[in-house]
Amino acid sequence: MKYSIDKKIFNLNSDIKFGILIGRNLKNDVTSAEDEKRLRDAEEKMRETVQFEQLKTLQNVALYREVMNKAGINPNKFPPSVEAMFKRILKGGQLPIINALVDLCNAVSIEQIISLGAHDLSDINEDLEVRFSKNGDEFLPFGSVVYENLDEGELIFTSGNIVQTRKWVWRQSEHGKITVNSKDIFFQLVGFNDDEGSSLYKAMNDIERLVTNRFHGICSKYIVSIDNPYIEF
Repeated sequence: MKYSIDKKIFNLNSDIKFGILIGRNLKNDVTSAEDEKRLRDAEEKMRETVQFEQLKTLQNVALYREVMNKAGINPNKFPPSVEAMFKRILKGGQLPIINALVDLCNAVSIEQIISLGAHDLSDINEDLEVRFSKNGDEFLPFGSVVYENLDEGELIFTSGNIVQTRKWVWRQSEHGKITVNSKDIFFQLVGFNDDEGSSLYKAMNDIERLVTNRFHGICSKYIVSIDNPYIEF
């Protein structure tokens, strides 16, 4: 299978880096007390270190919003999913418990302040691409059975014409939803620097450790960028 980035995407920001991990034969599970503790600790640390007024100026959040603006997406109307998640936390709310893999991915996303999507490969049948939408692209909203037709020119993450994420990092599809039975997972992280010590570098290492240690699977990692716009796996 191929994962590629339309080169026009890098006109929005040439520093965008897509961190890709492929996890195979994971043994997902219900959320343990230890899993939930990591999530709650991440939420609490965010409340202690980030003021609500700072949310839109957090480095990755600000850059996601900038890219969305350049792509013609209003981030106030369609905020990056991590911004919406962080807003809930900073208002005193807690994220719901779903399953171990989802909850620990959310913990890593909060800890590293980074966009992190996980997609079940059993639900994905065609090559994956980050591109602008075209005629025939469809999106199945989370929890829905009715597809939405997309206008042309929307920044999306898609498998063939079945859209996995609308408006870049705004909302994931029902397709590829992670369940307790998910075994083969495609992880997509979005950063702007992959140097050692960067949020992308640390989050990718965190996910790799979870795949191998917590979920007893195997993992491969890739960086997709302006200099390396596609991979095959």
